[in-house]
Order: sequence, then structure tokens, then C-alpha cells
Amino acid sequence: MTKSRRRRGGGSGSPEALTAVVAGGTAELVPDPERSRAWTLLVDGAPQSHVDLDDPERLSFAYQRRLGHIADLAAPPGRPVHALHLGGGAFTLARYIAAGRPRSTQQIAEVDGALVDFVRAHLPLDPRDRIRVRAVDARAALGRIPDGWADLVIADVFDGARTPAHLTSTEFLTEVRRVLRPAGWYAANITDGGPLVHLRGQVATAAEVFPELALAADPALLRGRRFGNAVLLGAAGELPIAELTRLIASDPHPGRVEHGRTLAAFTGGAPAVTDATARPSPSPPPGAFD
Repeated sequence: MTKSRRRRGGGSGSPEALTAVVAGGTAELVPDPERSRAWTLLVDGAPQSHVDLDDPERLSFAYQRRLGHIADLAAPPGRPVHALHLGGGAFTLARYIAAGRPRSTQQIAEVDGALVDFVRAHLPLDPRDRIRVRAVDARAALGRIPDGWADLVIADVFDGARTPAHLTSTEFLTEVRRVLRPAGWYAANITDGGPLVHLRGQVATAAEVFPELALAADPALLRGRRFGNAVLLGAAGELPIAELTRLIASDPHPGRVEHGRTLAAFTGGAPAVTDATARPSPSPPPGAFD
């Protein structure tokens, strides 16, 4: 059972931070000092997501903005989609899609049931948004989805600050492709730092399953100079690289998009990951989220 407690905010009348013991450690909802109904979710001190209940289309984290751009390009503007979210956090991307694409049908798989209860209690979903949340492992959730159901699968799964090993393999991505429609897209949030062994391996793994790939990240991360988030996009058909590049380059924290030969060169011959060789993503170094 989740046990929540309140912690004093920064000043008189400010919202209070909320904490709870969940399966993944200690979850905390920290109020945004600039917006009265906006919160950042952390688990064991690692930022997971930011949500603004008054403006769900406002994405503060750079990696979430990149995922938001992908969601915007995955179908014609405003058209409802079927989206599967592997990893729940504060349900930020599901709220974003619901706001921009009304009547979309979305499912969220989040293995930490206590975290789901904590977020639901303090950041409730609008029941009209057709978002279903299940407390189930992401790979188990994939097995329950019919073939060709999803227009978009977003993987943003962390056990604390690391992606579990069984969600990094070709077998996992083969299941992802099974549930996607022929024109569907897969997008994943991947964390790594120099020498980028994990990220290169994830690109190589996705290349075994998806004919078209793109990778978006801060240029410093792609050079191995810092630890952070990269967003990997996979599809069976052609991707709108020029438009995606323009959107990501114009963000408050501009990113770079690698594709085609430059992405193959970045991978550098890294081997694909299988269930037999899979390892969790690396732990962030001390101070990575300060």
C-alpha cells in the first residue's frame, strides 16, 4: 500500500511536496514554483516527468518535448490515434496526446501499482480522455495487445533510473512491431553517457527490427560528453526526417537528429542485444540530475 506524506513548500501559501513509498523506491511530487498546478515527479531523486494539469500540452523536459514532436508527426494533426505507453510516470505524454488528439484511445502499462495510485490520487486523469492505466509489466502488457492495434508505442520505462534489461532486446522490439500498424511508429527514451555503449547497442538492436530509424539528442550527449536522454524512433516506412529535425532544432534546448548513414556510423558496428545478452541501462553518475 502507498503511504503518502506532505513536505513543506518553499513559502507561505505554496503547494507542498508530496512523497510516497512505492515499489521503485521513494516517489515525490514537487510543485512547480511558477505554475500553480504543475508538478515534477521524481523517484529516488531521479526526475521522471513533469506535468501541468492546466496545460497538458506544455512539455518541460527536453526528452518529453522530443517525444511530443513524434506524437505530433505520427498522424495528421488532430486525428485520433491508438497509443500504447510502456512506463507511466505522471502520464505526461498520454495527457499531451489526449489534449492534442481528442478521442484517441490510449493504454498505459506501469508495473509499479503503488506509483500509479500515488499519481492518480494527486494528478487525476480526466475520465473523458479514454486513457486506461494497468499496473503490469511492460512486456507482459505487449502480449495482451492485438496485432496491428497501435499507431504509436512509446517506451519510457525505468526501474529507478535504469531501464530493465528485458525491455532492451530484439525479442522485445519484435513484440513491439507486432502490435504496431504497418504505418505505426515506435519511440523510446534511452539514457546513457560516454562511451555510449548502451545507446549504440540500442540503435543496433532497433535496426534489426525497424527498416527506418532516427535518433534525437543533445549534441553533447551524442559526443559522449554528458549523461542524458536520447529518443530513438523506429518505423517500417519513411520518416519525416526534415520536419522532425526542424522541430527538435527549434526547441528551447535544441537537439540534433541522426538518420541514415550518419546514424549507422554512430552505431559503429555495435552488436544487437538479445534476451540472452541484455543488461539494464547504465546508472546515472553522481550529480547527473542536480
